[in-house]
Amino acid sequence: MLGSSAAFSGFAVDDVDAARAFYTDVLGLEVETANGMLTLHLGGGTNVLVYPKPGHTPATFTVLNFPVPDIEQAVDELTARGVEFQHYEHPPTDERGIMRAGGPLIAWFTDPAGNVFSVLQEG
Repeated sequence: MLGSSAAFSGFAVDDVDAARAFYTDVLGLEVETANGMLTLHLGGGTNVLVYPKPGHTPATFTVLNFPVPDIEQAVDELTARGVEFQHYEHPPTDERGIMRAGGPLIAWFTDPAGNVFSVLQEG
């Protein structure tokens, strides 16, 4: 029934203006604003809805992953734009916030609402 639906995902933020500024100015995403909500236009034609939620509590898991060809370069560029990468013991991350033990190389960061995003190396 829904197999041909152009489904999309969404997540909440507590401050739409701060989120829009971060997504456009820091991450360089194409963002559309309508009806008090944001639509993130991502590579490959993917859209993600970002909506305001009073009393928002961020998820404890990654809500958006960005595959990149070179994680070192992505971490350097985002760090230069003011992004702070998360550091975890499990799974272990290095001094730059990159997890190198098993699976793809991945580094996590948060948006202004505390939602967890990642960059992960393709291939």
